[in-house]
Amino acid sequence: MPGTLRRTRSILDFALASLLRRKGRNAALLGVYTLVVFVAASLVFFTQAVKREAHQVLADAPGLVVQRTLAGRQDLVPLAWADWVRGLRGVRSVRPRWWGYYYDGAFGANFTVQASEDAALPAGSARIGAGAARILRVKEGDLITLRGHDNLPLLLTVQGILSSDSELVASDLLLLPREDFQTLFGLPPDQATDLAVDVANPRELPTLAAKIAERYPEARPILHSEILRTYDAIFDWRGGLLVAVLMIAVLCFAIFAWDRAAGLSAEERREIGILKSIGWETSDVLLLKLLEGLAVSLTAFLSGCVLAYGHVFLFSAPLFEGALKGWSVLYPRYRLVPVVDGYQLSLLFLLAVVPYTAATLIPGWRAATVDPDAAMRS
Repeated sequence: MPGTLRRTRSILDFALASLLRRKGRNAALLGVYTLVVFVAASLVFFTQAVKREAHQVLADAPGLVVQRTLAGRQDLVPLAWADWVRGLRGVRSVRPRWWGYYYDGAFGANFTVQASEDAALPAGSARIGAGAARILRVKEGDLITLRGHDNLPLLLTVQGILSSDSELVASDLLLLPREDFQTLFGLPPDQATDLAVDVANPRELPTLAAKIAERYPEARPILHSEILRTYDAIFDWRGGLLVAVLMIAVLCFAIFAWDRAAGLSAEERREIGILKSIGWETSDVLLLKLLEGLAVSLTAFLSGCVLAYGHVFLFSAPLFEGALKGWSVLYPRYRLVPVVDGYQLSLLFLLAVVPYTAATLIPGWRAATVDPDAAMRS
């Protein structure tokens, strides 16, 4: 065993020296290789981290949300529905919610507006998200003006800026008293945007949803699990869209890597011929090429993953946050909690390391099986 280890170490030293002798060519290959792994790993890290954040944020979401549809569109829910739903067995509480969207043409931004029942938020005041405060260029105590449904201005005093810890979900949020919310959008007092239903036993949610749909055919009950699946699908779709766009670059790299790995130069063929003439076996040559391929591919994979980790979890992925976060103007500022999916990282390893390493063995085997004299004369 010690002899085998010494032999392998000697071949490894020779492989590293061989790579350094052609450092210009290998540096170019390593740079492109690392860039491709960096982009792919960044997408994997970012998508998994945002999905984890979404799951944590939605952990406190209501078990069932009841909406009303009219002509295939969401419509207001009569508050009388809440009284009937509250009487169902297993329902712990029913909370009407008022929320909507407000477009500010001056800044080209959409704000999420929500009514608050907090008594500490008096009429004529508002709490706003950090992203909204940056866009509107306001701070606590300033006035903001919203244009109501009747084209009349609604003046609100900024009572507070929501903490940065909530920026993932509250970056574009305007929190208004219920009276001001209804004035802004002209909502009737006996209707709400939807109903948030809390139940004692989550396993009863499908049964309750079926009862509500039977009682009110225009109702659309949405389970908590369906909301989670929707968010997963959205982020998977966004990540997949970027991957599809990047496939062209990956294909170009694959062609480049194959050309570099599969085409031995005359100098390399002569080198293999010399090694064979001084007693190297074909297995030694294959091990040499395998170690060369592993040195390049592993270095590129580890470098790309480390750079991707810093790009996503230290700098919040500035290269493609616009495509994956989903906000058009109001981008939330937050640092993602590091999440590494072992399965996806292993899959990335197989796709990034194995093909290139295998590609280096084919030309090495061909050159090793040629007569040494013919190889040195080529």
